[in-house]
Amino acid sequence: MKNLFSLIFITLLIPSFAQEIIGSWQGDLKVQGIELRLVFNIKKSADGYQSTMDSPDQGAKDLPVSSTAFEGDKLTISMPNMGIEYKATLVKSTELEGTFKQGGQSFPMNMSKKEAEEAIIKKSQEPVPPFTYYSEKVTFTNTIDNVTLSGTLTLPKKKGNFPVVVLISGSGPQNRDSELLGHKPFLVISDYLTKNGIGVLRFDDRGTAKSTGDFSSATSFDFSKDVEAAVNYLLTRKEVNKEQIGLIGHSEGGLIAPMVAARNKSISYLVLLAAPGQNGGELLLTQQELIGKASGISDEELVKSKAINQKIFELIKQASDHEKLKSYIQLILEEGLKNTAESELPKGMKKSEYISLQIAQLTSPWTIFFIKSNPSENLAKVTCPVLALNGEKDLQVAPTENIEDIQKAIKAGSNSELTTKIYPDLNHLFQHATTGSPSEYAAIEETFSEEVMKDVLEWIKELK
Repeated sequence: MKNLFSLIFITLLIPSFAQEIIGSWQGDLKVQGIELRLVFNIKKSADGYQSTMDSPDQGAKDLPVSSTAFEGDKLTISMPNMGIEYKATLVKSTELEGTFKQGGQSFPMNMSKKEAEEAIIKKSQEPVPPFTYYSEKVTFTNTIDNVTLSGTLTLPKKKGNFPVVVLISGSGPQNRDSELLGHKPFLVISDYLTKNGIGVLRFDDRGTAKSTGDFSSATSFDFSKDVEAAVNYLLTRKEVNKEQIGLIGHSEGGLIAPMVAARNKSISYLVLLAAPGQNGGELLLTQQELIGKASGISDEELVKSKAINQKIFELIKQASDHEKLKSYIQLILEEGLKNTAESELPKGMKKSEYISLQIAQLTSPWTIFFIKSNPSENLAKVTCPVLALNGEKDLQVAPTENIEDIQKAIKAGSNSELTTKIYPDLNHLFQHATTGSPSEYAAIEETFSEEVMKDVLEWIKELK
């Protein structure tokens, strides 16, 4: 009788849980002081379950999920094209406890079953239609990698011949507006420039929003081919002045822009916004230290972390055997964490799992390429005019060090047409900030400094 009761209980329990997993689940993903809301919308299908993901703070909605599995009380959601996996346990009918993984990184993220909250209040600079200029949705193809990019081309008027810039986003999957935490900086920049006579092409990163391709396996070099495809597309448009095509790159986009300009002489000028001048390893070490201090991490912990990362970065730069590299990194991490209690790790993670995730991140194609990257190699080959701008309170790309390295590289290439400026009180996103910490980004009403946009516009117009 006892066994029969157990079987009946299990039979009744499974459909009950299955019913409870259907619906919208919302949670907050916390990364380096930034909180991003994520929503999984789960529904029943003939084959089991289907779901989509929303990221309200990044303006992303109905992103397709490759697979959704729910067995017993365990939920697994996979999005391999973006390197995303979410595993969770249904602990109550309206609560999930789980771990969000992307690009080898792992973050605890619990979710609750409720209607997604309205997006962050619209920022005051965000333009609203009707617009006074011409706007067209376009697609173009990177034929080398067979990737179709979807974007928006804005022109001062529908007919005419205009200078045009291509906007290049920073790291992470970005849509054409480079949307983050309620801000749409590329929409703001595009609107400002187009109203003032400069056309703009902005597009969704590969594998993001309406663009095809696999974002998770791509490197900065791969993204440079997407940007070059954008330039080649502009060359086919009669409305574009072929002698006045420029690139504006923010953060990683400022690493990518010189790659394109070094090999494609159709580029008339570059605007580098918070662009790397340091090699990738040095930049990451500096970034970790600056953000760590702003987050209240002790000097002792920062020194320890830096020593470990320096060893790993040097291995990455020298390694030719991928499997040996993983083994060496594992030894370094095991040694570095031997006195670290598992209670200090992300919730529910064992040391072995944490180390495995760190190895996956550190040996991903993007990370290896970035750590080995030396921006000076391409900057020295750039022959067109360059404008390099940074914010004094940028904790992600240290302003003085990176501007100095950009200056040295441009000078080494005998290019005398370089203008630089560091703005007081501006952070990595070119917002007026108090500390510059990423944790401030969402709370700041300003999306992008109008002073910077004005300087960019005047500089471009003076080139004519």
